[in-house]
This record gives sequence, structure tokens and C-alpha cells, in this order.
Amino acid sequence: MSGFKWIYFVSRRISRINRKGRTSVTSALASLGLCFGVASLIVVLSVMNGFQMSFKDAIMEISSYDARVSNITEQQEEEFLSWCSGRSDVECVVPFYEAQGLMAGTGGRQSAALVRAVPQNTMQEDAGFKKQLRMVAGKFDLSGGDGIIVGNTLAHNLGLHVGSRVNILALSGSSDVSLLSANRQFVVKGIFFCGYSDINAAYSFISLDAGKTNFGAGAKKTFGIKTSGSSGEMAFLGAVKNKFPDAQVSVWRDYNRSFFGALRMEKTMMFLLILLIFVVVAVNIYNGMRRLVYERKDDIAVLSALGAHPRDVQNVFVMQGASVGIGGCVPGLLLGIFLCLNIEGVFTFLSKAQYFFMYIIYSIISPQSLPYLSENPMFAVYANIPARMFPQEVAFVFLFGIFSSVLAAALAGRNILKMKVAEVLRDE
Repeated sequence: MSGFKWIYFVSRRISRINRKGRTSVTSALASLGLCFGVASLIVVLSVMNGFQMSFKDAIMEISSYDARVSNITEQQEEEFLSWCSGRSDVECVVPFYEAQGLMAGTGGRQSAALVRAVPQNTMQEDAGFKKQLRMVAGKFDLSGGDGIIVGNTLAHNLGLHVGSRVNILALSGSSDVSLLSANRQFVVKGIFFCGYSDINAAYSFISLDAGKTNFGAGAKKTFGIKTSGSSGEMAFLGAVKNKFPDAQVSVWRDYNRSFFGALRMEKTMMFLLILLIFVVVAVNIYNGMRRLVYERKDDIAVLSALGAHPRDVQNVFVMQGASVGIGGCVPGLLLGIFLCLNIEGVFTFLSKAQYFFMYIIYSIISPQSLPYLSENPMFAVYANIPARMFPQEVAFVFLFGIFSSVLAAALAGRNILKMKVAEVLRDE
């Protein structure tokens, strides 16, 4: 502790003296660069997380589930459901049928669709499904056997609204089902919207009984399983294999590998690009510390002559780098968190600020164009993307910013170890 105290004391003295020195501007710019680097990286990662998680949540809760189990016989079905309900890691089990079809709407419009048959009480039993599937018209009502719920984009493509009749003209199924038929008529009971456009453009839901009737006797029933925990599906997979050896089990990683891999690659590349800010700042800190070491070589020589170890003297400048890093990263952390928590207000402000400046410019150079001037709609799109901060990512960005400044200062201070005290004092 005594060694640390004098290192801290000397570092503070040098900082006070250096406020009017030539390296003070470099240190201030380095801290400013770290501040904006940390803030921008936190904001970009959080927005990317929100952008990706809106896709992932919709896919996991509506489409893919954590795990899918098939090849369960009718005799095993009751045993399987009872076994799942007794497991603490299983949140819900949703039996369903699905098939691909070609729907015919009003005015002869046609569109490919995926038809999934689910229980009528799915919206009540599956909380995640209810959260992600937002009804924009009608209700999620599959009673009566002829009700169907369609995505908003699919409804637009087919010209449908609540109460419209739609025909599943072509339907893949078992051998006892006609490929083409004009008798598969359904009434649109509701139109939904979710965070993934492909689901909005292709998915439709009918009741489980209607699916059993229209998909044929050979239709394969699948059980969608939602588990708790980030890796709960893997433990569930092993348990199912032990309990039901003939069951076929697949997890979401199997049938979403390419899509989620692309999202992960996109986020990684964005992270690496913004990480270059820290490289530039680290180079500035390195050059500034080298200049500071050269300016304070006589002080270093005096400290060494009084018995200070070269490593301790080097740590004085490492502490200088740490102070630059902390002075930049702490405000950057606070700024990044503030922007993430107020992302909608930030983009709204930017939209109005851009409109204000464009209004002034057009007032000067082209007043006749003012009636056609409007706010940029893309800012509204960005404002609706939720920013999701993950504590481990925020901590990594913050600590990496401090680490880069400390490392740069340590590398710049290596010249202290090569400095000959006698030569410096002789020159003075």
C-alpha cells in the first residue's frame, strides 16, 4: 500500500503540472474519444440487440418453439403430456399440425401460406405467444371449426378483412387429402402482427380439429415445447430421448441455424467496426504518453536516483493512462445508458432538428419547396426499435475502454526501463 500511495501521489502531481503542458490536449481528446466510443458502442449494440431480439422472440414464441417433439403415438400422448407437466423446466406444451398451402382471397388474389392448426386456447395457455402475436383486427377466435387467423401482410396480399372468406386452394398433406380443392373455406376471424415480417406474410392459424379434418389422417402431430433458461432445451432433449426413445426431437438451433448465424455475424461485424474507435484512441494515448515520458525524463531520473524502481516509475504513467481511460469511459457509460433508455426521444429530437435545419435552408434557397418538406420517416422507424442492454456487453465495453488506455500507457512507458539515470543527470 505504501508503494501504491507514492505512485498515486506522483501521478496526481504530474497531472496537475501537465494541465498546461503540450500533452494535456492529447489527453483531453483521448478521453473525449473514449467517451464517444463507449457511448456509441453501447448504443449500437443495444439497438442491434433490440433489432435482433424482436426477430428472435417472434420466431421462438410463434413459429419454432425451443424444441419440437414428434413421432409420439396416440397411446403415448397422454403419458407424454403428463411427463412434461411434471418437469419444472417446461413452461408450456402446444400440440399442432402444419402444412403448406396456396390461399385464394377476394378478387382472385392468391398467395402461398403456411397453415398451422393449434388448440383454441393457445392464446390463454401460451403467454409468450400472446405477447408476440398482437391482434390488429378481430380476435384470436378459432371456435366453430371454420375460423382462421392470418398475418397482416398475408391479409393485404389477399385483400382480406375480418369476416372475409378465404379458400385454401392447394394444401400439402397426407394421401387421403385432395391436393386441389374449392371446399376448404374459412372465415377470417382476426388479423395479427408480429415483429418478424416473414411470419406476417405467410402464417395463418386454424383450430386443431379443423387441421385434423383438412390435413388428413396421416398428418403428423408435433408438440412445440417452451423451456425455461437459455439452454433448457438441451437438457429437455436428453430427457426426452431417455424417456421416449422413438420420439423425434429437434431444437430451435437445428432449423434456424442459418438465420440466427447471419444475425450473429451482422452484430459481430458491427462490433468490430466500432471497436476501431478504441484503436485510434489507444494510439493517441500511446503517442501522448511517450511525449510525456520524454518531457519528464529529468523527474524520472531524480525519482530513480532517490531509489524508485523503474517498474514503479513506469506504473506512475500507467496510472496516468488509467485516469485518462476512467475519465473517458465513465461519462461514456452514463451517456450510452441514457441514450438507450431514451432512444425514442433521441430519434424524435433528431427528426425535428433535421426538419428545423432543412426548413431554414429551404427558406433561404427555395421557399417554394417548403410545402413539400416533411420529417424523415426513417427516424420514426428507428425510434420504434427497442434498445436492449445486456449487462455483460456493457461491462465488456466499459472495461475494454479502460484496458486499451492502460495498455497504451504501459507500452509507452517501456522507455523508462531503458533510461540511464546517470546520462540524464549528466546532460542536465
